[in-house]
Amino acid sequence: MSLVRESEVLRSQPGGASGDGKSGGRRWRTMLVWLLRLLSVAWMAKGLLQWAVILGLGPESGPPFESRPLTFQAITVYFAVFDLVAAVGLWLTSTWGGVLWLLAAMSQLLLGFFFPRWLPLSPVLIGSYVMLMLAYFVATWAAENQEG
Repeated sequence: MSLVRESEVLRSQPGGASGDGKSGGRRWRTMLVWLLRLLSVAWMAKGLLQWAVILGLGPESGPPFESRPLTFQAITVYFAVFDLVAAVGLWLTSTWGGVLWLLAAMSQLLLGFFFPRWLPLSPVLIGSYVMLMLAYFVATWAAENQEG
């Protein structure tokens, strides 16, 4: 299952070269690219917020990062790196970007379940992650199975 590169989507003409009704496939591919780009921006912000916590620039008023528990440090560094790498992959609309994003989202859900003290999850956050994953799967499936 490979994602369509942005260049292919952007080079295609709106009505199709021969006007044979292949714009449906391009529509789903374009929607997939937009979804990936929006997710990329969100995950870039999420990763930068983690770096702000590491550097002591975060909104949290607590002890310095170095003096926090090792569990908190490990989770924060993990997401500081992983979220940014996933964001780059999503922006490039590559397959590995989608896979890393899914791993990052699932990691946050699982770590929030096992370590609620260090990574609290609200029902709204859980629901939004599930909906984003569902939207990703539907858009990817539709873009790959649409004629054109």
